[in-house]
Amino acid sequence: MNMTPDLKHALVTGATGFTGGQLARTLRANGHTVRALVRRVDAPAAQALEALGISLVEGDVADAAAVDRAVAGTSHVFHIAAVYRSANHPDAYYRAVNRDSVSHIIEAARRHGVDRIVHCSTCGVHGDVAEIPATETTAFNPGDIYQRSKLEGEMIAQQAIGEGVPISIVRPTGIYGPGDTRFLKLFKTIENRTFRMFGRGDIAYHMSYVDDLVRGFILCGTHPDAVGETFLIGSDSYTTLNGLVDEIADVLDVPPVRGHIPIAPLLAAATLCEIGCKPFGIDPPLHRRRVAFFTKARAFSIEKAQRMLGYTPQVGLREGLERTAAWYRAEGYLRPAKKSLAA
Repeated sequence: MNMTPDLKHALVTGATGFTGGQLARTLRANGHTVRALVRRVDAPAAQALEALGISLVEGDVADAAAVDRAVAGTSHVFHIAAVYRSANHPDAYYRAVNRDSVSHIIEAARRHGVDRIVHCSTCGVHGDVAEIPATETTAFNPGDIYQRSKLEGEMIAQQAIGEGVPISIVRPTGIYGPGDTRFLKLFKTIENRTFRMFGRGDIAYHMSYVDDLVRGFILCGTHPDAVGETFLIGSDSYTTLNGLVDEIADVLDVPPVRGHIPIAPLLAAATLCEIGCKPFGIDPPLHRRRVAFFTKARAFSIEKAQRMLGYTPQVGLREGLERTAAWYRAEGYLRPAKKSLAA
């Protein structure tokens, strides 16, 4: 089997999302032939990909037949698609997307002789880490259905690695950058001074700028030493939640956040929200998985990726936050930047 394969024709799942989309566009900009598996080819995000020369296959990653159609004829598969934290999805849906799709990808790759699979897992499989910084060998400790289903999918990939399937596994840290809206609420509430720090805010938090993460994915798809390995990918340093909030406030040129509120009332409110919304199939505005933002430590070592792959993050936290804030402003999500007196 070719262990240093040319990246001739890549399939990207999750390409209409933030991370998968950035990966697909980068691969195409680098001259590669790219295909995307999308749920609807007429969706605006899918049409935007097609306009860049990315071919589309309609289907769902939970559908083995659709995955087979998408994989046929490709040399590399980047499996980025996932369902993230949303309380209105049943556990079975998480497992269909985050676990069962991995089996579909692997089976199709075997049938069609794919050179390399890059499977996107999550640093969340380690849960609330006690070891600072955590490494790829730190014990698993998933704390919710998203993390459990991602771990189950990763275990399927690990089993296939043992059977000789050329797979690399990536566990990204908190992904952000222009185009992301997951951190938008944090920026907006800091800007309008409604953000409240629940708990002490001294837990570790590790970010991953999307362009750096994409470089990590591509390295895992092309470097000979990546086969059969698992890598934590993120920035080269971590901060605390207090530090992240302070940095965002400084980037936005607003006063720093002051004061801390006990976490217990927030957790109780989240529990009541979930109980009240679940019978109606409504995604609650607050749920326990979001409370974990304030309580679970996330700090990881990327030394393995640096040593084995030559992975080197290019964008520091301050620059990444500035780029993200600039995109939010350009999209009208945040107020325009204040003009300097010199201007």
